[in-house]
Amino acid sequence: MNKNYIFTSESVSEGHPDKVCDITSDTILDLYLSEFNESRVACETLATTNKIILSGEIRGPKIDPQVIEQAVREQIKNIGYEQKNFHWKNFEFFNYLHEQSADIAQGVDSSGNEKDEGAGDQGIMFGYACNETEELMPAPITYSHKILKEMAIARKSGDLKLLGPDSKSQISVVYENSKPVGVSSVVISSQHDESIGQNEVKEMIRPYVKKILPKDWSCPEDQFYVNPTGKFVIGGPDGDTGLTGRKIIVDTYGGAALHGGGAFSGKDPSKVDRSAAYAARYLAKNIVASGIVDKAVIQLSYAIGVSQPLSIYLDIFQEDQKLVDQITKVIQDNFDLSPRGIRNKLELNKPIYKKTAAYGHFGRAPEADGSFSWEKIDMVNVFKKEV
Repeated sequence: MNKNYIFTSESVSEGHPDKVCDITSDTILDLYLSEFNESRVACETLATTNKIILSGEIRGPKIDPQVIEQAVREQIKNIGYEQKNFHWKNFEFFNYLHEQSADIAQGVDSSGNEKDEGAGDQGIMFGYACNETEELMPAPITYSHKILKEMAIARKSGDLKLLGPDSKSQISVVYENSKPVGVSSVVISSQHDESIGQNEVKEMIRPYVKKILPKDWSCPEDQFYVNPTGKFVIGGPDGDTGLTGRKIIVDTYGGAALHGGGAFSGKDPSKVDRSAAYAARYLAKNIVASGIVDKAVIQLSYAIGVSQPLSIYLDIFQEDQKLVDQITKVIQDNFDLSPRGIRNKLELNKPIYKKTAAYGHFGRAPEADGSFSWEKIDMVNVFKKEV
């Protein structure tokens, strides 16, 4: 295995057209969960020039369409879109949400003590953790997210008021002996006001890159790219159509680990695409945090209507089958990986999803409202004791 290499990951901001759609879909999910925490939601969003279109399946309380529209407009306002061809007040809004299929409901719902709740779909989900950063995440995606988040905070505070909501980052990290030691290149693209040029944008962004990267990681000046095309005035859904679920690698590990087939946003936690991916991350993070291994990847697989996972796969990146078997047994003995078990353990039936939609679902600090509960390391002692 090559131990000296360069690995690159990218992130996109909350104003990127696809992220606008992810955030909108999770806004709808949170709205329904706030009314009834067992709501079933599968919401897809399309955004284009001065238009947002919702579609998908819902089983839950009746919510006034005007309330739904207002929630979406408020979220677009919070992102910062007040542009001629995409303005939170003026975009056309189309709502095609409808009731969930009875066939799906029949396979998923529990029935008293006779049948446990089944998975909302078939599929494979992966979780990953490594000790490259204090968040136990890969370094390239961690720094890519953090730079854009700092820029967004500064933009909203007025410190970067000449920059727009749509931006992207890409960090290439140098690894020696499989450990991150520096960066070889940084690419930032940011929407900006027409009154400023490429060099001004570059100098505005430079302090935020320096703030986030480790102090001894300096990027060569000729490899620090900002708006490589020279101009980025037209952005957001006016510049490019957005769809829910098109940034799944940005949402997870930046390509440094395996990824399942499904996106997260707009799906309630009965959908294992989301909840089982969170559970797998939770397990992998607690395994690595315990100090047993330096990194771990876990795969879970499910069948629609079936409660327990069909398989649990663990890779600890070392040839020690006994250790793999021990850790796998601890997982099987101590974690209920049914959809209901995951939801109960991680307390997922809460309106906590809107904030996950940008800057990564993983590597975030758990919050008092229950969001990012899958980032807790409260099971470390179980692994330390049993392995």
